[in-house]
Amino acid sequence: MVLKSRMNISGGDTPSTAPDSKRIPAAWKSIVLKYQEPSLPRATWQLVNTLGPFVGLWVLAYFSLAWSGWITAGCAVLAGLFLVRIFIIFHDCGHGSFFKSRRANDITGFITGVLTLTPYHHWRWEHSIHHASSGSLDRRGVGDVWTMTVEEYLKAPLWERIAYRLMRNPVILFGLAPIYMFVLEQRLWSSKASARERRSVHWMNFTIVAMAVGLSSLFGFWVYLGIQLTIVAVGGGLGVWLFYVQHQYEDTYWQRDHEWDFTAAALQGSSYYQLPRVLQWFSGNIGFHHIHHLSSRIPNYNLERCHDADPLFQEVKPLTLLASLRSLTCHLWDEEAGKLVGFGHLRTLAK
Repeated sequence: MVLKSRMNISGGDTPSTAPDSKRIPAAWKSIVLKYQEPSLPRATWQLVNTLGPFVGLWVLAYFSLAWSGWITAGCAVLAGLFLVRIFIIFHDCGHGSFFKSRRANDITGFITGVLTLTPYHHWRWEHSIHHASSGSLDRRGVGDVWTMTVEEYLKAPLWERIAYRLMRNPVILFGLAPIYMFVLEQRLWSSKASARERRSVHWMNFTIVAMAVGLSSLFGFWVYLGIQLTIVAVGGGLGVWLFYVQHQYEDTYWQRDHEWDFTAAALQGSSYYQLPRVLQWFSGNIGFHHIHHLSSRIPNYNLERCHDADPLFQEVKPLTLLASLRSLTCHLWDEEAGKLVGFGHLRTLAK
C-alpha cells in the first residue's frame, strides 16, 4: 500500500550531488568489500544493547501504570525508538549481513520479526526487489512508496488523484499508515510470493497471536493492547519516515530502465541522512543509505566506517534533520525537469 518506494534527500541548501557513477564502479566495489565481513562481537553486543532495554521498557511500562500514566507513555515512546533499532537488525538479517551464519541470521530475523510484526522471509523477498529496482521508473510498485510522475497524475481519474493526495498527507503517511501496515497489511502475503514466503506469513501470524494471548493473560488485554499499539505507532511512524526520506527528495534519482544505472541509483538516489549521534544510534546507522544501496552485505555497524574510508563516498552531500523536512513538499516526479516537485508545480504547468 503506502510503502512502495524508498526515496532520498540531499542536505543543506545545495542540490544533491554524487560522484560520476560511470567512472568508479571498480573503485567502490573494492572499497566496500573490506566492510562486508560480519563481526560476531559487534552483532552480539548490538542484540544485547537493543533487545535488553526494549524488554525492560516494556515491563517498566506495565508496572509504571500503578504510578503514573505519563511514565507509562514515556516508556512506550522510548521503546518505540528501540523498535526502530530492532527493525534495522531484522533488516540486516534479511540481507544476510548481520552474522556470518545464515542460520543465525534466519533465527534472529524471525525473532526480531515477531517484535516488529513482520514476516521475515516474505519481507526479505520483497525487499530484495526494492534493492534491484530502486530508482527505476519502469519497476515501481514493490517495497516502495507510491510515487507518480506528473504526467501520470494529470492523466489519472479524480478518485486516484484524491487517493494519492491523501496518501501523501503526513498525518496519514506517518501516523495511520504505519499502524495499518504493521498490524494488518503484514498479515497478508503477495499473490506473487512463493510457498516459502507464504508459509513465513502463516508462521509469523501464528507466533504473533500466541505472543498476544500470552502477554494479554499476563498483563491484561487492554493494557497489552494500549502499550503495544503505542510502541508500534511510534516505532512504525519513525521507521516510515526514515524509509521515506531515504529516497524522497527533490534531486533524487529516477530513470527509465534503458538509462538506469545501479551505482547512480545508489549514490544519487539514496540519501546520506546526517542525524545527531543519538538518533543515528537508534536508527542503526541507516542514514548512510547510499553506502547500504551500494552494498547491502555491509552490516549496519560497519556502514559509517565504510563511509569514512574513502573521499569518494563523502562527495554525496549530507541531508540534515532540518533540511529533510523539505521532502514533505515533494510529491510528483517531473521527468522533464528530472526532480521531485510539489502539487503546486501543477499550477505553473496550467498557465
